[in-house]
Amino acid sequence: MSLFYPTFLLCVYGFFSNLRPSEPFHTAYLMGPDKNLTETQVVNEIYPVWTYSYLVLLLPIFLATDYLCYKPVLVLQASSLVMTYAMLWKGESMLAMQFLEFFYGLATASEVAYYAYIYSVVAPEHYQSVTGYCRSVTLFGSAAGSLTGQLLLSFAKVDLIHLLYITLGSVSFAFIVPWFLPMPKRSLFFNQTPAATKDEPSRTGTSNRMEEYSESKVPLQSHDYSTISVSGEGGGTRPGLVGVLRMLFDDLVESYKNRTLLAWSLWWALATCGYFQILNYVQPLWENVRPSQDYNIYNGYVEMLSTLLSALAALLVGCLPVSWAMWGELVLCVLSLLMALYVFIMDMVRDIWICYAAYVLFRATYMLLITLATYQIVASLNMKRYALVFGVNTFIALVVQSMLTFVVVDSVCLGLPVFSQFFIYGVYFTVISIIFLLAGVYKVACRRRSKQEVPGVEGESLQIGDAPCR
Repeated sequence: MSLFYPTFLLCVYGFFSNLRPSEPFHTAYLMGPDKNLTETQVVNEIYPVWTYSYLVLLLPIFLATDYLCYKPVLVLQASSLVMTYAMLWKGESMLAMQFLEFFYGLATASEVAYYAYIYSVVAPEHYQSVTGYCRSVTLFGSAAGSLTGQLLLSFAKVDLIHLLYITLGSVSFAFIVPWFLPMPKRSLFFNQTPAATKDEPSRTGTSNRMEEYSESKVPLQSHDYSTISVSGEGGGTRPGLVGVLRMLFDDLVESYKNRTLLAWSLWWALATCGYFQILNYVQPLWENVRPSQDYNIYNGYVEMLSTLLSALAALLVGCLPVSWAMWGELVLCVLSLLMALYVFIMDMVRDIWICYAAYVLFRATYMLLITLATYQIVASLNMKRYALVFGVNTFIALVVQSMLTFVVVDSVCLGLPVFSQFFIYGVYFTVISIIFLLAGVYKVACRRRSKQEVPGVEGESLQIGDAPCR
């Protein structure tokens, strides 16, 4: 019962918090008769607020999540979602819509609480099964919401405002659920015993960790699991903020000394930045290609299909017969170039069906790679360092995204139209591909050169055929 109860509540929360029939039609709603905002207002003045808010709130929320032991921040996320859609319903001015984006940024930053909570209330041997349940039901909720919205729009001919009512009702129900969750009794960084802050032993076990978009194996040491407490039971103490920050910095430096981890983290940060930009501005692109005021739109079907195909792509990672240690960078190069091609297609081919198809393939490719990157990053990390590296990679992605948004999107700077933006995003992914092409070629060359050498005495190396000194 102790395992079933929190798992069931988390699954209920994950399903209803992601059941948002209005989400695929957000831009159409803002630019339609209900809000009557212009494309420039929506794209260049409202949507950038989400990026800036997410960046500013990520680090404080990350620390608060651990300090408060997850549940309060989970409640904060639920209340932020309710506030977001309530303001979308009642707000009229552009300023109200900008505040809406701030609350949505708060909800997005608080997602870390949902992913981390389960590991604080169940034993490590149940991580894999519980992660599978929560991840599956979250994806199913998102896909069901998109499908519901599209079916109601296409066949029942409902107005977009009615989809918003259903979304608001769904997230309002989700808001009730976290209050009934048990309060965790441990966390990763704060509330540790002195033993938990010492040097950690090598990895002793593996478990599955639920990441926002994919499933991946994550090791969690039983040592960490057993020595972290809230009240200091058994001699536990509550380390101060400075001590925790110092510990996090030391762990971060130690983690990034691994060159493989550093390379995959670099791709993670750069690609996630571009992925966020595509997801944030693809609806305005579709609105330009096929205006919702003049034609039937099928955004809901596309979002549902892309969600399900992305989940399938994530599952396929373990089946790919590739030596990632040898060819990982070149695979990142090829698939990043493929993602750039999809973005260029969305930008240059003004056919809505081709745009839809390119978007679905873009998301599936990203999900395959981000799942692979997750696995590579956590291969030698414990749970604590994985949470830290994941947070820092996301933070770097948001820093780059904020700069890109400010220069390209924000009306304060260039304020480019959406088609010009997508051309730049295509170039951006092309640059990522070139970076990893150079890294891959260098790595392969180094491997081949090392195979032609024989280790000699005292660290020297000789060419094959030379007589070694004795």
